[in-house]
Amino acid sequence: MAAENVSVEIRDDREHHKLVAYEDGTAAGTIAYFVMDPAPGALVPVHTVVGPEYEGRGIAGALAREFYAMAGREGVPVVPLCPYVVRWAQRHPEQAPEPSGELVEDARRQLASHPELL
Repeated sequence: MAAENVSVEIRDDREHHKLVAYEDGTAAGTIAYFVMDPAPGALVPVHTVVGPEYEGRGIAGALAREFYAMAGREGVPVVPLCPYVVRWAQRHPEQAPEPSGELVEDARRQLASHPELL
């Protein structure tokens, strides 16, 4: 199991629907997401990708942790549709409140209107 005490800088690029982890100034991993309508809507992670040279360093976990922290600061729920974030949330229930089934269904419907993330 990878350690999640990795030292990366994580920045939200809301305009491009990405939460990006940087290691030494280079993008090491991302979570692609969208914001549900109406605003302020839930944050919905769709894909988590870590570059092959950065795998096993806990970057995906650091991204998931920051994604939930970001949603908490914004006062909105997270509706994970990304399989990695779903598994991370199941392993960290104290940091990742489970969304309602209705919210999950709404998120799945709204994902269809974000073809750039499919």
